[in-house]
Amino acid sequence: MTRLLLVAVLLLLIAWAFWKVVDGIIEAFGGLPSKSKSPMKLVRDPVCGTWVSPRESLGLRAGNTTHYFCSDACRAKFAKGS
Repeated sequence: MTRLLLVAVLLLLIAWAFWKVVDGIIEAFGGLPSKSKSPMKLVRDPVCGTWVSPRESLGLRAGNTTHYFCSDACRAKFAKGS
């Protein structure tokens, strides 16, 4: 009886580990996103209108507001016009 219980627990652990590996592979290839990640809010470039991530974009502080840009060209054009 104990042997059967240990085999069942071992099979459950193997199945769980296999599922974690498969889940990681699916996420790496752009499949279903991980449940632990929260959606990222995008902001609009005020020059060209492109939606950008604040973490991956170029920022420029103007007064109390930070504007985010998709490129150096857009940031320079905005700074020149301000």
